[in-house]
Amino acid sequence: MVQDVFAENTYFYIDSHTKAGFLIDPGAQAGIIYDVIQRNGWHIEKILLTHGHFDHMGAAELLREKLVAPVYIYPQDAPYLTDPYLNLSAQYHPVTVPHYEELFDGETIRLKANSEFYLKVIHTPGHTPGSVTYYTPEESAAFVGDLLYQHGPGLTNFPGGNRRELEQSIISKLLTLPDDTLLLSGHSSPITVAQQRRLLM
Repeated sequence: MVQDVFAENTYFYIDSHTKAGFLIDPGAQAGIIYDVIQRNGWHIEKILLTHGHFDHMGAAELLREKLVAPVYIYPQDAPYLTDPYLNLSAQYHPVTVPHYEELFDGETIRLKANSEFYLKVIHTPGHTPGSVTYYTPEESAAFVGDLLYQHGPGLTNFPGGNRRELEQSIISKLLTLPDDTLLLSGHSSPITVAQQRRLLM
């Protein structure tokens, strides 16, 4: 967990064989994140964002430079990276990420160091138009950003939020994953698909 205006869960998804992997949603405290990477001898190949709000990408630009690793986001959320009003940082301290690459629904993001180590991109709009979930069937885990929290659905009262789309994303794209899939959110503890389904039904 990292802390700036808000506390936020930043995730590392690392291949134990090659020590290469992905950094997901580096929201703040770039120095601490970088120190963890260096201390463990990890090589971050890609920085992946679930969506464009500042509390999920506040450290992305600095880490992009230090790690020489590209930042990836879904196209519909790309405008958030360069607009402090859209990404909600304007009222605190404006944050932008001017350099980024795009990824797409259904795409498989693989490591160069080990092509068998990957994440699948699932477009799960609602919290923002370009919110995505990164899913690993191998580890039975899904990084869901702010689509939902342990207690229920995510928020939709920000620019681009849509309650109907968010609920549809949860029902048709998350709750259809295997029951033991661990849902890893941006602001709460992990919960399985089966547990989440019982809470929402």
